[in-house]
Amino acid sequence: MSENKNLVEVQHLQQYFPAGGVGKRKRYIQAVDDVNFAIRKGETLGLVGESGCGKTTTGRTLLRLYEPTDGRIIYDGKVIFDSGKCPVHDATGKVIADHGEKVAVDMMPYRRKMQIVFQDPYASLDPRMTIGDIVGEAIDIHKLASSKQDRHDRIIKLLERVGLNSEHANRYPHEFSGGQRQRVGIARALAVNPEFIVCDEPVSALDVSIQAQVVNMFEDLQAEMGLTYLFIAHDLSVVKHISNRIGVMYLGKLVELADSFELISHSVHPYTRSLISAIPVADPKTARASHRIVLQGDVPSPLNPPSGCRFRTRCPYADERCACEVPEFKEVGPGHWAACHHLDKVK
Repeated sequence: MSENKNLVEVQHLQQYFPAGGVGKRKRYIQAVDDVNFAIRKGETLGLVGESGCGKTTTGRTLLRLYEPTDGRIIYDGKVIFDSGKCPVHDATGKVIADHGEKVAVDMMPYRRKMQIVFQDPYASLDPRMTIGDIVGEAIDIHKLASSKQDRHDRIIKLLERVGLNSEHANRYPHEFSGGQRQRVGIARALAVNPEFIVCDEPVSALDVSIQAQVVNMFEDLQAEMGLTYLFIAHDLSVVKHISNRIGVMYLGKLVELADSFELISHSVHPYTRSLISAIPVADPKTARASHRIVLQGDVPSPLNPPSGCRFRTRCPYADERCACEVPEFKEVGPGHWAACHHLDKVK
């Protein structure tokens, strides 16, 4: 595989959850709506946004832990899901077909290649299983061990790789701290020797000092094993440290995507600007000189999102066009994408 080839690609991804009603009155929570991005082999794509914006749902839908409502998911050049309603483009970007046949392949062979580290290290581990059995479960399912001794050796090696030791294998999750439990979750994800890992806010439940250790471990594992990450978080200061590129989500939509340095230093979307202004600055003089952009109002409900641009109810640049027309997610610079009608006005 070439270095620049996309390992993971999502096109027009949509995830709607039923929320009551029947017939024409049936209602849906529009958790993810028309999201497009690609992740290259060996890179880390960060995904940030406020709580409830659809970050976690995007990650889980990509892995088909939730079956997508619409869109297409491509892994290593192979379509693993296609709703049949997703538009097909030619090499120039022109739409050549609006519909096709639904594709939903068996995910078992891909479970070895695609893994997830869950957000809550307290809820994601079975309290009735030992650490050794938690890590070894995937080894058993995929029949990766040739004998009991081989299974044991694999488990111990995985625990040592994430900073634990052989004594921990016979203990239970309640005997560990939050940081140690998250290391167990990472060891479980590594047990099948994956290529791609969705890191679903893996440090948000941890103390700040432990966060740095876990993030550094993710980087070391990536360098050692050639892993590719989708790193989901709401803390931009963490994401900018580990990510090659960063995508920003708001109310189910991807509003900006760019190289990590480019996004932090030259963001163009008003929502991204607000997020970046909230990053704490260690230097008091710089902090006093910086301008905090405070958004007015609350995030609307995904059950009934605003028409047109979903950010318009909190945007200082919104006008009638924003209420009527959904902004196109387009390239505004080399590798820099954004969805806004008034990029020329944003300061």
